[in-house]
Amino acid sequence: MGALILGLSAFYHDSAAALVRDGEIIAAAQEERFTRKKHDAAFPAQAIAYCLQEAQATLADVDYVVFYDKPLIKFERLLETYLAYAPRGIGSFLASMPVWLKEKLYLKATLKKELAALGGLSEKQLPQLLFTEHHQAHAASAFFPSPFQDAAVMCLDGVGEWATSSVWLGEGNKLTPQWEINFPHSLGLLYSAFTYYTGFKVNSGEYKLMGLAPYGEPKYVDLIFDNLLDLKDDGTFRLDMDYFNYATGLTMTNQKFADLFGGPARQPESPLTQREMDIAASIQVVTEEIVLKLAHTVHRELKVDSLCLAGGVALNCVANGRLLREGPFKNIWIQPAAGDAGGALGAALAIWYEYLGNARDTSAAQSSTGDFMQGSYLGPWFSSNSICDYLDGIKAPYKKLDDAQFFDELSTVLAGDKVVGWFQGRMEFGPRALGGRSIIGDPRSAKMQSIMNLKIKYRESFRPFAPAIKAERVGEWFEHSGDSPYMLIVAPIHEEKRIDMTPEQRQLFGIEKLNVPRSQIPAVTHVDYSARIQTVHADTNPRFYQLLDAFEEKTGCPVLVNTSFNVRGEPIVCTPEDAYRCFMRTEMDCLVLENIILYKQEQPLWEEKDNWQNEFELD
Repeated sequence: MGALILGLSAFYHDSAAALVRDGEIIAAAQEERFTRKKHDAAFPAQAIAYCLQEAQATLADVDYVVFYDKPLIKFERLLETYLAYAPRGIGSFLASMPVWLKEKLYLKATLKKELAALGGLSEKQLPQLLFTEHHQAHAASAFFPSPFQDAAVMCLDGVGEWATSSVWLGEGNKLTPQWEINFPHSLGLLYSAFTYYTGFKVNSGEYKLMGLAPYGEPKYVDLIFDNLLDLKDDGTFRLDMDYFNYATGLTMTNQKFADLFGGPARQPESPLTQREMDIAASIQVVTEEIVLKLAHTVHRELKVDSLCLAGGVALNCVANGRLLREGPFKNIWIQPAAGDAGGALGAALAIWYEYLGNARDTSAAQSSTGDFMQGSYLGPWFSSNSICDYLDGIKAPYKKLDDAQFFDELSTVLAGDKVVGWFQGRMEFGPRALGGRSIIGDPRSAKMQSIMNLKIKYRESFRPFAPAIKAERVGEWFEHSGDSPYMLIVAPIHEEKRIDMTPEQRQLFGIEKLNVPRSQIPAVTHVDYSARIQTVHADTNPRFYQLLDAFEEKTGCPVLVNTSFNVRGEPIVCTPEDAYRCFMRTEMDCLVLENIILYKQEQPLWEEKDNWQNEFELD
């Protein structure tokens, strides 16, 4: 039986829509890309409209709409938890209940109202509305698009309705729950508590904490294990809630937590100190140890060779790298939209396979990466003609080249230490730019990381950049074999490509390490000789692969710096207009829109209102 299924996630953070037709992923996108509001949690009206447009369908053509959460369960469980940890009565709970949770109490009615308005339908004409559980949607997003017929599935996040960590067995078209760890005992919230304490924004700054960790020493590991959590040999754990405030209050940590670590939380935007770096290193080690212990337990219990991961913790690519190198599983696949946005896709796939009972055949997996995600290029695309129409309308000088001229000229530009905005094909689904909406540069440049961080991205200088490399060359440059198409694995730089530090350099601490070149590709080598790898495949992104090929012919290096096409606090660009605006607001040298090249020095004067960065919430 065929079906068109619309999956939705919304009302907490990173709302999104995904459309699945007869098991095939047609489109998926986050609402933030259209509204330009980072981590937009609103009803994903524009993302839905895009998905339907991509399928050449209307809402009336959809058979099922499915939401990734069961909010009534969440309300009941959180009420139970609140009363357990702060027994001040139901009145106190209702008075302090977050707005998003109040909205979720009326979710079914809200969804019907929004969908009816969007589709111009009466509520009786709407598709059937279904709900999955939060971790069921995560598990489905991890297993069903994976290349595995059978696999263990681990979902690790902040909190779903009630579960914070869950384990599943995936077999064909079925996901069978095994066990879970429940709120408030959460690995995701533990990491977020340290994100908050070190002065970064919860639900968006966790990757900053991960990037800061190599600058520090893990001197607080024992303090964390001795005081904050009781970790069992099997990886399960309980947190001591006397140190945390997220179950009953408005902050993540409390005074007892601050006393344990010798002072108050760092104020956002204030200078980073060695203390924050050491704390970051410590919680990163703790996270990795828990993930490894859980993986060994799951492998022992389920006796399968493959593992799928989803949930926000699955975006911790350093932990993923250790799990791949040191863990018990032969194969690991991670959902590229591992956070709540990916729940929209998982919810839709859960209906197709589990609710409707359709067969699943992994032999039909698309692309050399062997999965069903189409490289995660599931967002909007724009033709060269439509791009030219926009540029002509704003009188922006450009040139349109055939492929031979285009790749030759652009590789020359990149080899000349220039920074390029790269916009081509379909926009990526998930938090990583994968060569659809990227800013790219020469990784051999010792100054490229500083240029991109301070003059292009307007973000902290310590933040590392990722290497995009031709898939078949990855083993020559990194201590890694196999694919990493979604930039979710951190691996060491190959020994032969490293630059040894002098005795004086080895004595440096903290941010002092930043400007010491570590390898032949210093712009993408972190201070611990690691890199977050993206393998580029000719069949999933042929033009990005062609560019890497041309750059290698010119320089001998099959690697480019790849970071997301946005500035700090702004979502990744979606449209040519977004791209041009970002290009003109920064010190990028060149903008590429499909096979069209624009140079900054040729553009007309850009008129921008003062303090444009303040439009966006700095995180």
